[in-house]
Amino acid sequence: MGFNEKVHAYIAAKYYVYLKEHFDTRGLEAFQHATRYYAEQRGRRMAQRAIRDGQPLTYETYCRYGEWVNTEEVKALGEANRAEKLHIAPDSETHIYVCPWHSQFKEMGLPEAGIAYCRDLDASICRGFNPEIDYRTTQTLHDHACCIQIVKNSGLKENGNYAKRPEGLKSFEYHCAHSYWSYREAVEGIFGREGEQIGEAVLADFAADYGKEMADILFGYRHVNFNTAD
Repeated sequence: MGFNEKVHAYIAAKYYVYLKEHFDTRGLEAFQHATRYYAEQRGRRMAQRAIRDGQPLTYETYCRYGEWVNTEEVKALGEANRAEKLHIAPDSETHIYVCPWHSQFKEMGLPEAGIAYCRDLDASICRGFNPEIDYRTTQTLHDHACCIQIVKNSGLKENGNYAKRPEGLKSFEYHCAHSYWSYREAVEGIFGREGEQIGEAVLADFAADYGKEMADILFGYRHVNFNTAD
C-alpha cells in the first residue's frame, strides 16, 4: 500500500485517539482546532494559486483549484468518492454516499473521530480560501445515510466546467505529510512536550502499521512550509 486517502484518514484518527485519551475534553477541542488549522492551510494554498493566476476567489474558482483527486488504489477498492449534486444554484447541495475517509474511520471503529473531522474539514478549507464563502456540512456519512454539503449562493452555472486543474493537484504523500505535521504543530503549540509526545506516538503507530519506509517519508517533510503554494 502507498499513500492514499485512507492513510490520510488514519493519521487524523490517531491524533484523535491520543488527544482524547490524554486530555479528554481539552483533547477534543485541540483536535477540532488542529483540523481547522490543517484545512485552512490547504485553502490558503489554493487561494494563493488562484490570485497568482488572476482568478477571483469565488466558489467556482474554489472547485477548480482543489488539490486532490481519488487515487487509483482507492478506486480499485471500490471506495472512491461517489456523490450526487442535487442542485447548484442558488445554493449548491451535494450528497456523498461513498467516501474513503468514512471507510477508514469505520474500519478503525472510530465513527466519532470521523464526525469530528468531517463536520469541520471542508468548511475550514473553504474558509482558508475565502471566508466570505458560506460552506456548510450539515450531516456526515458517519452517522447518516450520506454526507450533505451546502454552499449558499454558490454562483455555479449549469453548464460550467469545474474540473480540478491538473497542475494544482498534490500527491497523497504530500497530503499525508501535511496532515501529520500540521496536527503535530497545533498539538505541540497547545500542550508543549506532551503534545510532542503525542506526535511521536502517532508516528510510531504509523511505522508499525505502514512500515518504516513510509514513516521516514513523512518525517522527511518536517521542514516543509505548508502555508505556501509552490
